[in-house]
Amino acid sequence: VDCGTKTNIIRCFLERDVELIRVPWDYDFTTLDYDGLFLSNGPGDPKMCAATIRHLQKALVQDKPIFGICLGSQLMGLAAGGDTFKLKYGHRSHNQPVKLTGTQRCYITSQNHGFAVDTETLPAEWQMLFENLNDGTCEGIKHTSKPFFSTQFHPEAAGGPEDTEFLFDDFLKAVVAYKNCK
Repeated sequence: VDCGTKTNIIRCFLERDVELIRVPWDYDFTTLDYDGLFLSNGPGDPKMCAATIRHLQKALVQDKPIFGICLGSQLMGLAAGGDTFKLKYGHRSHNQPVKLTGTQRCYITSQNHGFAVDTETLPAEWQMLFENLNDGTCEGIKHTSKPFFSTQFHPEAAGGPEDTEFLFDDFLKAVVAYKNCK
């Protein structure tokens, strides 16, 4: 779902030999036959994307893998039943440290966003996946039993760092696992 995607996201998928169906932010993608759903980054207040949130709520009932980046993460949080809030200054740089929840593993990430998911409002089956080490805000969420996850930062950052590009591989592994279980 293209909410304002960066070209390098498309490149990251094509480098992994993925067939893409690119649809606009307000398109009802639930009418399509797809193996995995990707929600791109994009500008603005996620609550303004009501059509995307409605369609995503339908997709969250299924078990097809879903991966969101930046705005895509916020949309996933809203569709799951959570809320978002405006950050005072936003996160804007190539050197934002994040920590993988439940570990001591940290990554240096590229970020450019002004909103964040309020993890206190997420249903019990959702949890924070990454935490911003500068201010403790949510940098991604995941479902506890379904193959749904997101990052607030940009794992595809063309200007670097590339520390988290493995997340594209993780998503595609979930897609293959889903297809093999069908």
